[in-house]
Amino acid sequence: MPTATPLRTRFDADRPVVGMAHLPPLPGAPEFDGDRDAVRTRALEDARRLEGGGIDGLVLENFGDAPFHPDDVPKHTVAEMTAVATEVTDAVDVPVGINVLRNDADAALSIAAAVDADFVRVNVHVGTAATDQGVLEGRAHETLRLRDRIDADVAILADVHVKHATPIGDRSIERAALEAVERGRADGVIVSGPGTGAETALEDVEWVADALSERCSDDSEPPVFVGSGVTTDTVADCFAAGADGVIVGTALKEDGETTNPVSSEHVGDLVAARVADSSAD
Repeated sequence: MPTATPLRTRFDADRPVVGMAHLPPLPGAPEFDGDRDAVRTRALEDARRLEGGGIDGLVLENFGDAPFHPDDVPKHTVAEMTAVATEVTDAVDVPVGINVLRNDADAALSIAAAVDADFVRVNVHVGTAATDQGVLEGRAHETLRLRDRIDADVAILADVHVKHATPIGDRSIERAALEAVERGRADGVIVSGPGTGAETALEDVEWVADALSERCSDDSEPPVFVGSGVTTDTVADCFAAGADGVIVGTALKEDGETTNPVSSEHVGDLVAARVADSSAD
């Protein structure tokens, strides 16, 4: 089965900072206000502020659609996200990822392939997790085969012990990461805290990074991203713990509120903190 272009080569930075473009409620979601144009305007504004602040990539996510469908979003959600993602990928020159909450990897992959995005985020790629949407099961076998069928050069970035969830079973986070990569064929993994904006335990990052380093060659080692709680004060610590990249949402928003617009100033400050750390190596 063909593999996607490695994640590490998709970013211009050695230590990429990836920002979140959280979409407002889409048509069909309980909180949708009836204004499609406002959704697209907000997505474009956030994407441009992220890029203008020096971000290395961004993830487009239907964050406003709570309560989320477990693993099969409606067709109108896929259509709306595709339309928005088309405008975003045309507007920016950084790698773009797609995440369809809660865990619709097929939809994310299909959108990404259609708009020439670079990667998808999959919350439960392997294993099983108890969540507020019920029990979610990884479908790596379907996702990888779909990528092959539609000839999509789209990388898969998989969460391990994903936030807002409790893993079912007693697999350590290191074992979960290894299985996501070795058995699920994920192209990279994400380690996060318990919830959106919650700090990620650095020992978890260290354990996952060490486990992958021991089992993979330098050329094939999948990158480890920190997926929640990254701030200007903690970004250097995340990289020191072994992270290859970070995904940041809440800390880049106005007043530190997840649903607020992106703050160009906050983006610049966090990117500068990363750059300062890198230059000290």
